[in-house]
Amino acid sequence: MEQSKELKVSAIKDGTVIDHIPANNLFRVISILGLDKIDNHLTFGNNLDSKKLGHKAIIKISDKFFEDTEINKIALVAPQAKLNIIKDYKVIEKKVVNVPTEIIGIAKCVNPKCITNNENVTTKFKVLDGNDVTLKCLYCEKITDKDNLVIIK
Repeated sequence: MEQSKELKVSAIKDGTVIDHIPANNLFRVISILGLDKIDNHLTFGNNLDSKKLGHKAIIKISDKFFEDTEINKIALVAPQAKLNIIKDYKVIEKKVVNVPTEIIGIAKCVNPKCITNNENVTTKFKVLDGNDVTLKCLYCEKITDKDNLVIIK
């Protein structure tokens, strides 16, 4: 009898599974969502095989359902992520994360002279490229790419 070499992770009764996170962005997603500061049961895996990404990460959070602003934060650092909403151990909804056309109050402008970095003004960006996450500040018109993206917590 052949022994299974698969690691089993317990299912969650109610909560959210975030799948298809690029492996190198796992801890960034955990940080921007504040998951490192909550008491909910949290399970994550990293560098898992993925046909689409090569390697991916996954996060399971019990008793946590995300608001649109939190989903937009996920979209900025993991635009190909998928959310599975779990109720009573069953997937009741699947959400594909989409980068919105406009980002308000989530990211910081890279321009140190921008009004948003010097006065109490909410940041606003137009999304130029949702796949590669390229943002244009609506105040100073500086371009912020995914490598220089800073999420406001």
